[in-house]
Amino acid sequence: MKGRKRHIAVDTLVNLLEVVVHAASIQDRDGARLLLERLGEAAKSSTKLIWADGAYKGRLVGWVRENLDALLEVVPRPSQHRGFQVLPRRWVVERTLGWFNRYRRLSKDYERLVESSESMVHIASIQTLLRRLAHHR
Repeated sequence: MKGRKRHIAVDTLVNLLEVVVHAASIQDRDGARLLLERLGEAAKSSTKLIWADGAYKGRLVGWVRENLDALLEVVPRPSQHRGFQVLPRRWVVERTLGWFNRYRRLSKDYERLVESSESMVHIASIQTLLRRLAHHR
């Protein structure tokens, strides 16, 4: 497999809900659908609004409405701005992915299996959560 993509779902407190790792040849919106399908019933019962970037627009918006009874809100990038810009709500996932890149096993794709890659994301998330809990003691 040449290259992989990670899709993560986090709540508003930046706790990891789910992760999907797949081949880079799969479109982002198809990867997001895999992620949302994996969230399954938990997403249906508790999720009413999902924020995403422009890569997730299109048919996925209707799929989320029909299958999850939720609203997928695409946070648009201002057309006049070039380069990096912090956008409302999108920075939560970007920051979380940045935190994961601090872990050597996640900084590059060292894993042979997609399942191993997903497990490493879960382990990094657990360690991040434990650090947060230790600081609040």
